[in-house]
Amino acid sequence: MATTVRHEFYETDDRLTITIFDRGADPAHVNVEFQPRGIVYSNGDKQLDLQPLKGQIDPEKSSFIVGKVKVEIRLVKAAQGRWGGLIGDAPDPLANSSSVSTPAPKAGSTLPQARKNWDRVTKTILDSEPPKTMTEDPNVSGDSTLNEFFQNIFSNADDDTRKAMMKSFQESGGTALSTNWDEVKKAPVPVKPPSGSEARKWEQ
Repeated sequence: MATTVRHEFYETDDRLTITIFDRGADPAHVNVEFQPRGIVYSNGDKQLDLQPLKGQIDPEKSSFIVGKVKVEIRLVKAAQGRWGGLIGDAPDPLANSSSVSTPAPKAGSTLPQARKNWDRVTKTILDSEPPKTMTEDPNVSGDSTLNEFFQNIFSNADDDTRKAMMKSFQESGGTALSTNWDEVKKAPVPVKPPSGSEARKWEQ
């Protein structure tokens, strides 16, 4: 009559290890049969039949080691995840994976049409408010547009206007910009800091 041996197990996401307490087991007499949902351990009159396993294993990659005090069976799971137990009639995740599909939209669904309508509304709002041009608002795009604004003035100006712009900008430390050469040529252009601030010379 076959004798059942004591055993315990622990698992990780990809492996499950079964420890069978079979002291002095002879490796030549120990046999483990691996099946996708079960294992059968035998050593003379000692036998342990574990099936169905709660999950599917890979028989080709699974193995066992015979020690002096115990036999360790190492099962490689076919799908990662915790079983939470060793044997039972839990559904096989591999068997269900192929049948899982994204539910088809119900007939008469208006979600795609609703989204299309919102896109049209958004476009209508954006088209009804065209972006301001540089002439209308020099600050519409920040410093880059402001620089472009002054560059256009400079490129389209005559020589006296250009000289006035360069002289006033350099002498005022960038705090003033004049296009009146008759006024600027008379004297150095003073520094005009913003209200509430004070102009200071840089000292080494």
